Amino acid sequence: MGRDFSQIAKISARAAAIVAASLLLANCKTTGGYDNKYGVTASPRVFADGDNIPKGNGRYHIGKPYVIAGVTYVPQEDPAYRATGIASWYGDAFHGRLTSNGEVFDMRSITAAHPTLPLPSYVRVTNISNGKSLIVRVNDRGPFHANRVIDVSSRAAELLGFRNHGTARVRVEYVGKAKLEGSDDQQLAATLRENGPAPAPSQIRVAQQRPFIPDEPNLPQVVQRQPRQVAAAQPQRTPVVPSAAPASFSPASLTGRGLY
Repeated sequence: MGRDFSQIAKISARAAAIVAASLLLANCKTTGGYDNKYGVTASPRVFADGDNIPKGNGRYHIGKPYVIAGVTYVPQEDPAYRATGIASWYGDAFHGRLTSNGEVFDMRSITAAHPTLPLPSYVRVTNISNGKSLIVRVNDRGPFHANRVIDVSSRAAELLGFRNHGTARVRVEYVGKAKLEGSDDQQLAATLRENGPAPAPSQIRVAQQRPFIPDEPNLPQVVQRQPRQVAAAQPQRTPVVPSAAPASFSPASLTGRGLY
């Protein structure tokens, strides 16, 4: 990873004042730094491209109302949230930077920025032009362009089929809160649907990478034996007792005939 994760807490603490006082401008055409038009400052870059980006480790955050370019945004949890508008995507300009809830933006993860929904949360994004639908993790604030309702990561835009176009008309629906710890990328990728709504992540069961019960080399092996055959009952006969057994007769000579 190039840096011990314990250093991230120190970096995050030093950047907390910046993150609290400013919002991350999420747009694929922005190169970072201060934006005069929107009056916001990009958060510090704490990881470089090629580093192993840690997943999760943020905080639940809604925030107070704020004003960007004369527009007032009121963050809130709205279970009935549903909006239609333009989606854009952002990538390397913000890769490795802190998001608004303290996570680290990874353009290869399935994440998004939204102006008002709780962080982190799951939303269903449906590309109206091609019918592709995907659940994404909202962990950042933005976009702040007119008519844009959400900014998704580079990978999410690719899965939704509009990365090469830059923008797409989409429908966004709130699904619920997202977990704080660990990566949910594999589970979110499995929600992709071509012509139907993406299911909630809780309905997706991703196959495990290794057997549920690991091999135990110290356990005794179970040897399967053939069932013992029982000789068919023979009619009663008067035994004939020879005067002497043949020299070649022995119980071992009957082995394999189903009598032992």
